[in-house]
Amino acid sequence: MTIGTLFALAAGLMWGLVFIGPLLLPEYPAALQSFGRYLAFGLIALPLAWADRARLAQLTRADWVEAAKLGLVGNIVYYLFLASAIQRAGGPLPTMIIGTLPVVIAIVSNRRDAARDGRLRWRALGPSLLLIGAGIGCVNQVELAQLRANQHADFGRYAVGAVLAVGAVACWTWYPIRNADWLRAHPDRSPRAWSTAQGLATLPMALAGYLAWLAWAAATELPFALPAGPRPAAFIGLMFAIGLFASWLGTLCWNEASQRLPTTLAGQLIVFETLSALAYAFVLRAQVPGGLTLAGIALLVVGVAWALRARPEPLAAEGHAG
Repeated sequence: MTIGTLFALAAGLMWGLVFIGPLLLPEYPAALQSFGRYLAFGLIALPLAWADRARLAQLTRADWVEAAKLGLVGNIVYYLFLASAIQRAGGPLPTMIIGTLPVVIAIVSNRRDAARDGRLRWRALGPSLLLIGAGIGCVNQVELAQLRANQHADFGRYAVGAVLAVGAVACWTWYPIRNADWLRAHPDRSPRAWSTAQGLATLPMALAGYLAWLAWAAATELPFALPAGPRPAAFIGLMFAIGLFASWLGTLCWNEASQRLPTTLAGQLIVFETLSALAYAFVLRAQVPGGLTLAGIALLVVGVAWALRARPEPLAAEGHAG
């Protein structure tokens, strides 16, 4: 449990970086950032694949199909939704919507995976979910108040950003549950090799998407410097940094956590991503969070700590008491 939790914490620290990418490159379309990030991830995976070639050779065709599905939904489509949401609604609102993931994943997986992981009784899981939800509500209240105070705020644009963030939640509810299914079904396989396999499977899709976007931009005479935009060094450098730390290293740490923790608890630990993203966003703003924001963050942390006290019970032992 302790090692799995530390791996989940490391994954959250890495994944929090993806929330500031769209803020650092506001002039770059979300699609280009999504394809660029995972093109970089795939290229990083190539030399890693050579080092893990023996383990990758053990993967079947069905495994590669599964890696491609995970790469498409959990990588490309998820980040397309997320980057689009952040560019429309700013950093904190999408961050807090994504922050509902621990609650959503816990609810979905507590019934879906009960036979495999055991079931957490709702009276044991409920307090942690309430604390996490209250923390998210506190932080979100602060951001909404700032929005209402801005006379030039475009509420329609913010609303679209919120809807896109909900799409990102849907993608990343599916991804960790499906990814955990494969990892728990293959305990003898290397989480590192599985992370690399997802990068390799994502590479051709990201390359095709990037080239298609360039072709569309050229055909429509979009006023955008091709192929790498107005700040190519910043774009390429940031894409490779996020590809290495968030995509590969973050996925590796999450895979390690997923092999050690029940999916219900692992899902709640995604809250580390929310905390990291908030911290990075406030650093980027050069702003100290206020009292209500800090209270919300504290509630999130307490909720996670409470969740770790709960232990799943075998389904047969639970009977009808849950």
